[in-house]
Amino acid sequence: MQRTRSVDNIQFLPFLTTDVNNLSWLSYGVLKGDGTLIIVNSVGAVLQTLYILAYLHYSPQKHGVLLQTATLLAVLLLGYGYFWLLVPDLEARLQQLGLFCSVFTISMYLSPLADLAKIVQTKSTQRLSFSLTIATLFCSASWSIYGFRLRDPYITESSPA
Repeated sequence: MQRTRSVDNIQFLPFLTTDVNNLSWLSYGVLKGDGTLIIVNSVGAVLQTLYILAYLHYSPQKHGVLLQTATLLAVLLLGYGYFWLLVPDLEARLQQLGLFCSVFTISMYLSPLADLAKIVQTKSTQRLSFSLTIATLFCSASWSIYGFRLRDPYITESSPA
């Protein structure tokens, strides 16, 4: 983005869903007291927020970017409010938050497919990043192993980023 001073052929949705995913798993890590989840997702949230700010800076359609960001952050805040204020039992909160995080992880993994129609129409995968796909595979595998080691079904099955 900085080199070309443009966001052409760069999707915004993966940045946004990954940031919300990191913030969700950070909350899960805090609730569970898991330092690994806290550190990794704190760093991830900071980096994704920087990517979002860079995207916003170079995007000619700032209104749409801000609207999507505000909408997803509102969903996240409503979820936080629900889990922290309306679910008093710690174990139930942990289970429901784990499920909530899993939903966001699935949306994060599906977000690059938002351009699937254009990919099929142009018969070009230029809009998909091969290196990001490989990195996501290794990241998912490492989180699955970590979750398996902890016997945490939410981490194992959804593999936070």
